[in-house]
Amino acid sequence: MGPSASGKSTVGTRLARQLGLPFLEGDDLHPASDRANMASGHPLDDDDRHPWLAAVTEWIRSAAEDGRGGVVACSALKRAYRDQFRRTGADVRFVFLMLDREVAAERIARRKGHFMPPEVLDSQYATLEPLRADEPGVTIDASGGTAQVLAAVLRAVAEPGL
Repeated sequence: MGPSASGKSTVGTRLARQLGLPFLEGDDLHPASDRANMASGHPLDDDDRHPWLAAVTEWIRSAAEDGRGGVVACSALKRAYRDQFRRTGADVRFVFLMLDREVAAERIARRKGHFMPPEVLDSQYATLEPLRADEPGVTIDASGGTAQVLAAVLRAVAEPGL
């Protein structure tokens, strides 16, 4: 979880590969209308996110029910969204890839071909509710390189109780 450009997709893909788990790019479940809104610089609100959250929740539920598990890359900016994922009955654990807004903006400026423009970043940070102590997960500084961040995530997920 985390804002745009925090490395969710890159780290998530590599984490899933390392753990031998299926990977879901949460952005792939956004309806075309959401992608168009974001691409034109219009942030999503909770009503816009509802179908997307339902689709991600269903993927988590299905992955848990059939025993395969998985790794999902999605913003999960609000506690309410994360609580929705946890209500699936799956053993959901969160890795919050924390990144300063300025670093995220620099990364977005370097991206080629991604639908998320820099204009939406401020709304993500305004919406972001970091993990709380009672949520199962860990916060990782995502400002380093991919290998460094992935190593920190792998250490964290290996810890008992995460």
